[in-house]
Amino acid sequence: MIKLVEFLVKKPELTHDEFAEYWLETHSPLAADLPGVKRYVTSVPTDPEKSEYDGVLELYFEDQQALSAAFDSEIGETVLSDAEEFIEVGAGPSMIVEETVQVDRT
Repeated sequence: MIKLVEFLVKKPELTHDEFAEYWLETHSPLAADLPGVKRYVTSVPTDPEKSEYDGVLELYFEDQQALSAAFDSEIGETVLSDAEEFIEVGAGPSMIVEETVQVDRT
């Protein structure tokens, strides 16, 4: 399993609440339709005033090929275009990782 992790920086003209509302209510349904996505996790800070970033995005795919295909698709292009509406694309760090769960007591 491959995971894309991105630390998001909101557009400066948005409040934290406006950013979170757009991300969770408008953008997330688009991203949930990415072809091949296995899991989609959004995280917003509990205390945004003390956080360096405005959110953390995690997208899971079977492999690197599936991740690439997702963003090369028409839906992927729509998702990337929509991201420009509420985040400073590329402003925060991102990584593609292979996740190894050490403990899962959920």
